[in-house]
Amino acid sequence: MNVHLHWFLPTGGDGRTLVDRHAYTDGGITRSRVTPVSGVRAPDIEYLAQIAKAAEQLGFEAVLTPTGTWCEDAWLTTVALAQHTERLKFLVAFRPGVISPVLAAQMAATYQRITRGRLLLNVVTGGDSTEQRRFGDHLDHDRRYSRTDEFLSVVRGVWGGKPFDFHGEHFQVDGGLTALPPDPLPEIFFGGSSAAAGPVAARHSDVYLTWGEPPEQVKQKIDWIRGLAEQEGRTVRFGIRLHTISRDSSAEAWATAHRLLDDLDPDTIAAAQEALGRSESVGQQRMLALHGGSRDKLEISPNLWAGVGLVRGGAGTALVGSHAEVADRIEEYHALGVEHFVLSGYPHLEEAYWFGEGVIPDLAARGLLPRIPASPLSGVPAANGRPASAPGGAPLLVAGGR
Repeated sequence: MNVHLHWFLPTGGDGRTLVDRHAYTDGGITRSRVTPVSGVRAPDIEYLAQIAKAAEQLGFEAVLTPTGTWCEDAWLTTVALAQHTERLKFLVAFRPGVISPVLAAQMAATYQRITRGRLLLNVVTGGDSTEQRRFGDHLDHDRRYSRTDEFLSVVRGVWGGKPFDFHGEHFQVDGGLTALPPDPLPEIFFGGSSAAAGPVAARHSDVYLTWGEPPEQVKQKIDWIRGLAEQEGRTVRFGIRLHTISRDSSAEAWATAHRLLDDLDPDTIAAAQEALGRSESVGQQRMLALHGGSRDKLEISPNLWAGVGLVRGGAGTALVGSHAEVADRIEEYHALGVEHFVLSGYPHLEEAYWFGEGVIPDLAARGLLPRIPASPLSGVPAANGRPASAPGGAPLLVAGGR
């Protein structure tokens, strides 16, 4: 079982300091600032294309694009970026509650033809009722998962290439059809830590995706979903969502992580924790429990740092250490059954190079990757302790995105 490495597209904005998308009234799209924040980059297509091209060159298989109020639309952005890349796949996040399942199936089929098979799907059921209501969705937490269950049943049904009928609580479909089904069928990534989410993942997901909890907790989730999938007569693969701060030495990596905290005052942390604490997402509550809102003891497991989650929702942990130490942790998760690693680091352009030129060759040498991606600058000595092709200096991790 090889490791599959994926990167992240910051369609809500990127940057060098620990500021979230609230730094802009519009998530950074038109650079209309609420507070003066330096080093924050708008998610224009030129910048996102740089990240996508870097990810492809460095050997990442796909890039995850988030969904939500403060992001550019994932479908439109990624199909545009497909014209700037050749092999890179796009893990498109979307909410099943705001689109017809038959239309989504048709969109996926069209996407596969336009990109020659480079679509992956990340189904986001949603754990924040306030966010859901912005899109006209008023179902409660558990009913949203019930609807996702039906949604994915319809999608897979109409991908069969012949008329498909479905009569459920949330969807009524008569003769649903995708005239030209996608080829190949997009893999479905799905996450959720609640009792309502588990059975849906077992029935429909190709890859169950969890946020970066300590290995023992991840193992418990894997065992849970694997058992549910066996009851459904299915096999599910597993992935994990993490940030990374990888450097030539452990001291450099931890210095970068610690500098992130220098910009955080207690009021900022308290406000973020109060907002995140209102989330209905069980996964979000598990993230918050890792640090309890405190700056103390943020290394919750060897090289696993929960500092990002002090102010950021969603994925709140980072792998921090030397390239070899980060590779060690990836190998540890892989031994538990994790196959897909969806990674990010801020700014995303620079951190892609730190990871791609530091960790990826190590993983390949361990036999976890099929090959070491070729680099046009391989053999060029590093300058000032930086990867030879990494733009800029040693960047800081930034909260934002998914």
